[in-house]
Amino acid sequence: MSGHSKWASIKHKKGAADAKRGRLFTKFMKEITVAAKASGGDPDMNPRLRTAMQRAQDANMSKDNIEKAIKKGTGELPGVTYEELAFEGYGPGGVAIIVDALTDNKNRAAAEIRNIFAKRNGNMAGSGSVAWIFSAKGYILLNKDQISEEELFSISVDVGAEDIKTGDKNYELFCDPKDFENLKAALTAKNLTWETAELTKIPNSTIKVTGNDAKQLLALIEALEDHEDAQKVHANFDIPDEVLEEIAQEI
Repeated sequence: MSGHSKWASIKHKKGAADAKRGRLFTKFMKEITVAAKASGGDPDMNPRLRTAMQRAQDANMSKDNIEKAIKKGTGELPGVTYEELAFEGYGPGGVAIIVDALTDNKNRAAAEIRNIFAKRNGNMAGSGSVAWIFSAKGYILLNKDQISEEELFSISVDVGAEDIKTGDKNYELFCDPKDFENLKAALTAKNLTWETAELTKIPNSTIKVTGNDAKQLLALIEALEDHEDAQKVHANFDIPDEVLEEIAQEI
C-alpha cells in the first residue's frame, strides 16, 4: 500500500478519525458545496458531487447535512463562496507535499499553512515546485478476501484500471480520473466493497524516510490535515509499516 494510504489506514483503525469527526464533516460539506456549485446538484450528472457525497455517507454524515450542503452550492440556501487552492512545499527528509484546500480567505489560509510548515520543520514552496512529482488518479483499496487477483484483473482492466498492486491484505487499483466512476460501478456490480475510493494525487516517485525525520514528517502532515481549509494532503514518503505503527501510538 502506498505510504500515505498506509498512514491513513493505520490512523483510521486506531480510531483517530473518530476524534476529528466534526472537523471531517466540515471538510465534506465544503467539498459537496463546491462540487454542486461547479456542476449542479444532481449526483447522477455530477461525478465529483457523487464521490463527495459517498465519502460523507461513508463517514456517517446525516442526509440532512448533505442536502443542505448541496443547496448551498446550487444557491437554494445562502452559503459561503470557497476558492480552490493547492499549497506546495517540502517536509523533513525532503518529502514533497501538496495541500489541496478550499477557503473563503486565500491570504489567511496561505499564511496559516506557511506557518504550519515552518513550525514543523518544513517549508512552503512556490506554485509548481512539487506538483510535477504527482499525477491525478482514481484510487481504490480493496480487501483481498473478496476476490482472486486474476478475477479482479479481468474485471478492472476492461473498465480503465491502469495498475493493480497486490499487498499482504489488500489490492490497490489506480486509474485515470475519467474512468473512476466506471471502475467503481464494475466493482459494485460484482458485489465488491472497498475500504477507500477517492480521486487523489499519486506520487511518481517516493522518498524513504526513517528515524526522527519520519516522526517530524508525520507530525507535519497531521498538522496540515487538521487545518480547517485543508481538504487533502498528498506526500511522496515511503516509511516502513512497523515505523508507521510505532509513530501512530505517539501522535
